[in-house]
Amino acid sequence: MVKTAEELALLRTSGRLLASVFEMLDRQQLAGMSTLQVNDLVERFITHDLGARPASKGQYGFEYVLNCSINHVVCHGVPDAAEFIRDGDITNLDITLEKNGFIADSSKTYVVGDAPPAARRLVRVAREAMWQGIRQVRPGAHLGDIGFAIERHAKRHGYSVVREFCGHGIGREMHEEPQVLNFGRPGTGMRLREGMVFTIEPMINQGSRKVSTNDDGWTVVASDGKLSAQFEHTVAVTGNGVEVLTLRAEESGMPDRMR
Repeated sequence: MVKTAEELALLRTSGRLLASVFEMLDRQQLAGMSTLQVNDLVERFITHDLGARPASKGQYGFEYVLNCSINHVVCHGVPDAAEFIRDGDITNLDITLEKNGFIADSSKTYVVGDAPPAARRLVRVAREAMWQGIRQVRPGAHLGDIGFAIERHAKRHGYSVVREFCGHGIGREMHEEPQVLNFGRPGTGMRLREGMVFTIEPMINQGSRKVSTNDDGWTVVASDGKLSAQFEHTVAVTGNGVEVLTLRAEESGMPDRMR
């Protein structure tokens, strides 16, 4: 569960490459693209431009390199040539990347075009909730501190937190211990130690936290059909705080700006 300095250096490389994938996507006009087109664009960038491997492809029998979850889809949306991203959608892209045997995992919810204010507000609060969780990370803190901070922020803004899915340890495998819940009580759960690496990935719903899975066995949707947004970073516990391994250029200065 605790990584060596050499392993952290390799994870840092994977995280930096994955951040560049999102920076590439930031330059795209997503409206009008099919979710399969986005998938194929990302696959080419990871394999050809970065010389890395899309870690999700083939994992658990999944055939694609990313999850594309639009509007009321909470997570695990499956790329489809017949599904198009439209102006006004909110679209979560969840992507993993492996380089030199180590995996990074991150996601971002994009506000596409002229989305309604209520959708933009949900996305903003979901992003803030992730950072509220990240800012709890330091040696001696507890996993429950992270979950408590996330849920408190969401509830303060009238939203709910999905409980069926959570963050996770990561390294040579995509899913390692510990589980990092998006709810909890301060001072409870595993104590954090320097060198631990895991994801923080809250899924915030506009309405009820209840979810259901579609017949494809993958796509998880908000049961009430209302919007859902998610953000995710891979983080490492440092000697005096936290390092966000998948930090993007647009986030320079975080999490200090949340303090």
